[in-house]
Amino acid sequence: MIGSLGLDILQKLWWLIASLVGSLFLFLTFVQGGQTLLPFLARSPEEKSLIVNSLGRKWELTFTTLVLFGGALFAAFPLFYATSFGGAYWVWLAILFTFVIQAVSYEYRRKPGNLLGTATYDLFLLVNGSLGILLIGAAVGTFFTGANFTLNAYNLVAWTHPLRGLEAAFNPFNVSLGLFLVFVARLQGALYLLNNLDCTAPAMKALEGRCRRAAFGNLLFALPFLLFVLFRLLTMDGLAVDAAGRVSVEAGKYLHNLMAMPLVALLLLAGLVLVVAGVALARFGASRRGIWLAGPGVVLTGLAVFCLAGLNHTPFYPSLADPAKSLTIANASSSLYTLTAMTYVALAVPLVVGYIAYVWRLMDRKKLGPADLEEAELY
Repeated sequence: MIGSLGLDILQKLWWLIASLVGSLFLFLTFVQGGQTLLPFLARSPEEKSLIVNSLGRKWELTFTTLVLFGGALFAAFPLFYATSFGGAYWVWLAILFTFVIQAVSYEYRRKPGNLLGTATYDLFLLVNGSLGILLIGAAVGTFFTGANFTLNAYNLVAWTHPLRGLEAAFNPFNVSLGLFLVFVARLQGALYLLNNLDCTAPAMKALEGRCRRAAFGNLLFALPFLLFVLFRLLTMDGLAVDAAGRVSVEAGKYLHNLMAMPLVALLLLAGLVLVVAGVALARFGASRRGIWLAGPGVVLTGLAVFCLAGLNHTPFYPSLADPAKSLTIANASSSLYTLTAMTYVALAVPLVVGYIAYVWRLMDRKKLGPADLEEAELY
């Protein structure tokens, strides 16, 4: 059955698969969000240790999913990978650097005799959770605002801006998307800690209250950036590509995409409602399970945004220097043979997801509380 699928179907299928992986990564950024909350939630060394160890159980899942997202793009859309990573390398190196110092922090933060001291590693975690996510949002924003590249006849990239990708962080739309992701990561981090820590202990009640307030406060901080991003998405011009491969500017392109793909509009609306519902459940109710509404909400929202960028004859990586060289899922994808082979391999993905769910369940079988600090103080 897979062998009979046409190239256009496989290109859309792999855009959806890569988008799903990217959206799962956005959910898992609750780790980064929780790291930025460390100075605000922890009022004692014991509370700080609990928070770091709770997040430390999951940080590798976030990093692995980010690598998987990059790998899926590399395999399915190699021309995008070569263009973006080959041209905009400063922004990607900056992002990778923040994740390197995150890994170093979890590995060495509590090692005896470390030269930098615990406070330095806490600062590294803050940089990863704030600057790292902001730059990722700015990079994703270029899917809509475009990037400064052109390609020659051999698809060799020439970047036309001296900042090599960092210029994306100076575009208001890109920055707003990045800040929105930062605050969403923070509200997810608060909801995750509320659910993962044993807040039934009397000593944890104050921390529980701070987590609930942090989730609500960061939702309020995220709203202005969300409204600006939505307004610009509905009003900005975009590029469209016709059946002959000609690229042209289309007024209100992304609004047209939403109208042409009502399922994507529904995903976007449902995702945002779930995020708000998860926070409201934590702030105005007694439940500690808001993360299980907000998390899927983030996945649905991310999936809608990626679909908006790449489907309905839309270049997902517009070129500001030469619009005719913009990348689409059609001209940037791997061959029919490669995508078919990858699709067979992807049949094993549910097994991997099942294994991750099983490991997650084992890690969260017992909530982390003060009594576990001696055993759990690994980070």
